[in-house]
Amino acid sequence: MTSALKRARATLARERTAHQAPPPPHSAAEQRLANRLARAFESSDVQGLVSLLTEDAWVRMPPLPFEYQGRELATQIFEWGFQGGRKFRLIPTRANGQPAFGLYIRDPRTEIAHANGLLVLGLARDRISAITRFDPGVFPHFGLPRTIADGGQ
Repeated sequence: MTSALKRARATLARERTAHQAPPPPHSAAEQRLANRLARAFESSDVQGLVSLLTEDAWVRMPPLPFEYQGRELATQIFEWGFQGGRKFRLIPTRANGQPAFGLYIRDPRTEIAHANGLLVLGLARDRISAITRFDPGVFPHFGLPRTIADGGQ
Protein backbone atom coordinates (compact mmCIF):
# COMPACT_ATOMS: atom_id res chain seq x y z
CA MET A 1 0.00 0.00 0.00
CA THR A 2 2.81 2.44 0.83
CA SER A 3 4.37 1.84 -2.59
CA ALA A 4 1.08 2.51 -4.38
CA LEU A 5 0.61 5.70 -2.39
CA LYS A 6 4.11 6.92 -3.32
CA ARG A 7 3.43 6.23 -7.00
CA ALA A 8 0.10 8.04 -6.84
CA ARG A 9 1.69 11.09 -5.21
CA ALA A 10 4.46 11.13 -7.81
CA THR A 11 1.90 10.95 -10.62
CA LEU A 12 -0.12 13.81 -9.14
CA ALA A 13 3.02 15.92 -8.71
CA ARG A 14 3.98 15.32 -12.37
CA GLU A 15 0.52 16.26 -13.55
CA ARG A 16 0.49 19.40 -11.42
CA THR A 17 3.82 20.60 -12.84
CA ALA A 18 2.87 19.66 -16.40
CA HIS A 19 -0.11 22.03 -16.20
CA GLN A 20 1.86 25.03 -14.94
CA ALA A 21 2.50 27.31 -17.87
CA PRO A 22 5.99 28.75 -18.25
CA PRO A 23 6.47 32.50 -18.31
CA PRO A 24 6.13 33.98 -21.80
CA PRO A 25 9.29 33.69 -23.95
CA HIS A 26 11.64 36.67 -23.59
CA SER A 27 9.53 38.06 -20.71
CA ALA A 28 10.98 39.76 -17.67
CA ALA A 29 9.86 36.80 -15.53
CA GLU A 30 11.67 34.32 -17.78
CA GLN A 31 14.79 36.51 -17.80
CA ARG A 32 14.81 36.84 -14.00
CA LEU A 33 14.60 33.08 -13.56
CA ALA A 34 17.37 32.43 -16.11
CA ASN A 35 19.57 35.09 -14.50
CA ARG A 36 19.06 33.60 -11.05
CA LEU A 37 20.08 30.18 -12.36
CA ALA A 38 23.20 31.63 -14.02
CA ARG A 39 24.26 33.47 -10.84
CA ALA A 40 23.75 30.37 -8.68
CA PHE A 41 25.58 28.13 -11.16
CA GLU A 42 28.53 30.49 -11.60
CA SER A 43 28.92 30.87 -7.83
CA SER A 44 28.63 27.08 -7.23
CA ASP A 45 25.58 27.71 -5.03
CA VAL A 46 23.98 24.27 -4.92
CA GLN A 47 21.20 25.32 -2.53
CA GLY A 48 20.48 28.37 -4.67
CA LEU A 49 20.19 26.17 -7.75
CA VAL A 50 17.96 23.63 -6.06
CA SER A 51 15.69 26.36 -4.67
CA LEU A 52 14.85 27.34 -8.27
CA LEU A 53 13.60 23.84 -9.13
CA THR A 54 10.11 22.42 -8.92
CA GLU A 55 9.77 19.56 -6.45
CA ASP A 56 9.69 17.05 -9.31
CA ALA A 57 12.24 18.71 -11.61
CA TRP A 58 14.23 16.56 -14.02
CA VAL A 59 17.98 16.76 -14.64
CA ARG A 60 18.85 14.93 -17.86
CA MET A 61 21.99 14.35 -19.89
CA PRO A 62 21.21 12.79 -23.27
CA PRO A 63 22.43 10.75 -25.00
CA LEU A 64 23.71 9.24 -21.77
CA PRO A 65 21.04 7.31 -19.87
CA PHE A 66 21.27 9.67 -16.89
CA GLU A 67 17.95 11.07 -15.70
CA TYR A 68 17.38 12.29 -12.19
CA GLN A 69 14.09 13.53 -10.78
CA GLY A 70 13.50 15.62 -7.70
CA ARG A 71 15.39 18.13 -5.64
CA GLU A 72 17.26 15.54 -3.57
CA LEU A 73 18.86 13.89 -6.60
CA ALA A 74 19.46 17.29 -8.25
CA THR A 75 21.35 18.35 -5.12
CA GLN A 76 23.60 15.30 -5.41
CA ILE A 77 24.25 15.91 -9.12
CA PHE A 78 25.14 19.58 -8.58
CA GLU A 79 27.36 18.76 -5.60
CA TRP A 80 29.18 16.23 -7.76
CA GLY A 81 29.50 18.77 -10.59
CA PHE A 82 31.09 21.41 -8.36
CA GLN A 83 33.40 19.05 -6.49
CA GLY A 84 37.09 19.82 -6.52
CA GLY A 85 36.36 23.52 -6.81
CA ARG A 86 35.14 23.36 -10.43
CA LYS A 87 33.91 26.73 -11.63
CA PHE A 88 31.69 27.44 -14.60
CA ARG A 89 30.68 30.30 -16.89
CA LEU A 90 27.30 30.42 -18.58
CA ILE A 91 26.61 32.21 -21.85
CA PRO A 92 22.90 32.78 -22.56
CA THR A 93 21.26 31.51 -25.74
CA ARG A 94 17.96 29.88 -26.70
CA ALA A 95 17.16 26.35 -27.80
CA ASN A 96 13.82 25.27 -29.20
CA GLY A 97 12.30 28.53 -27.94
CA GLN A 98 13.49 27.89 -24.39
CA PRO A 99 16.14 29.66 -22.34
CA ALA A 100 19.48 27.90 -22.61
CA PHE A 101 23.12 28.44 -21.72
CA GLY A 102 26.45 27.49 -23.17
CA LEU A 103 28.18 25.91 -20.18
CA TYR A 104 31.92 26.46 -19.93
CA ILE A 105 34.30 25.05 -17.35
CA ARG A 106 36.94 27.46 -16.12
CA ASP A 107 40.56 26.39 -16.40
CA PRO A 108 42.13 27.27 -13.03
CA ARG A 109 45.59 27.68 -14.62
CA THR A 110 44.66 29.99 -17.50
CA GLU A 111 42.18 32.70 -18.35
CA ILE A 112 40.27 30.41 -20.69
CA ALA A 113 37.01 28.53 -20.16
CA HIS A 114 36.29 25.42 -22.25
CA ALA A 115 32.97 24.20 -23.66
CA ASN A 116 31.33 21.70 -21.32
CA GLY A 117 27.73 21.44 -22.51
CA LEU A 118 24.52 23.17 -23.45
CA LEU A 119 21.96 23.58 -20.65
CA VAL A 120 18.36 23.89 -21.82
CA LEU A 121 15.78 24.94 -19.24
CA GLY A 122 12.20 23.78 -19.00
CA LEU A 123 10.11 26.24 -17.00
CA ALA A 124 6.89 25.95 -15.02
CA ARG A 125 5.60 29.31 -13.75
CA ASP A 126 8.36 30.79 -11.59
CA ARG A 127 10.41 27.58 -11.29
CA ILE A 128 12.62 25.35 -13.39
CA SER A 129 11.01 22.00 -14.14
CA ALA A 130 13.85 20.53 -16.20
CA ILE A 131 17.52 21.08 -16.93
CA THR A 132 18.77 19.11 -19.90
CA ARG A 133 22.51 19.08 -20.59
CA PHE A 134 23.60 18.34 -24.14
CA ASP A 135 27.11 17.55 -25.31
CA PRO A 136 29.17 20.59 -26.39
CA GLY A 137 29.20 19.18 -29.93
CA VAL A 138 25.97 21.15 -30.47
CA PHE A 139 27.73 24.50 -29.87
CA PRO A 140 28.24 25.34 -33.57
CA HIS A 141 24.45 25.22 -34.09
CA PHE A 142 24.09 27.98 -31.51
CA GLY A 143 27.04 30.11 -32.61
CA LEU A 144 28.87 29.31 -29.39
CA PRO A 145 32.68 29.06 -29.43
CA ARG A 146 34.61 26.08 -28.02
CA THR A 147 36.55 28.37 -25.66
CA ILE A 148 36.01 31.82 -24.22
CA ALA A 149 38.31 34.30 -22.55
CA ASP A 150 37.71 34.22 -18.82
CA GLY A 151 39.16 36.70 -16.38
CA GLY A 152 38.52 34.20 -13.57
CA GLN A 153 36.81 34.70 -10.25
